[in-house]
Amino acid sequence: MSQAEVRELQTALHTASDIAFALDGEPSADQAAALVDALRRALEAARALGDDLGGTGCREHPRGAVDPLYGDKEDPLPPGWGRCLLCNDRRRRAGAQRYAAGR
Repeated sequence: MSQAEVRELQTALHTASDIAFALDGEPSADQAAALVDALRRALEAARALGDDLGGTGCREHPRGAVDPLYGDKEDPLPPGWGRCLLCNDRRRRAGAQRYAAGR
C-alpha cells in the first residue's frame, strides 16, 4: 500500500463527504453526478488498498502474466528481474534499444 493510494482514498472520501453535507433538499443532477463520481473513486481506491500483488508480485501489473523464464535454470533472467512479464519485456526492449544505439 502506497501513501499515494491512501491519499487518493482520503481525497475521494473528503470530496464525497463535502458534497453530501452540502446537499439541501433535492440534489441537482450535477451534484448527484459529482457525488457518484467521488464515491466511485473512493471505492476504487479502497479496492486498490486490498489488492494483493497477484502471481507477478508486481505493484504495477498485479494481474499480469508471469514471465515464462522466471525460475528457468537453463536461461535465467538477469539479477534483480522479477516475475512480471510486462516489466521484464519493458526491460528487454530498453536493453535492445541501448544496444542498437551503441552500434
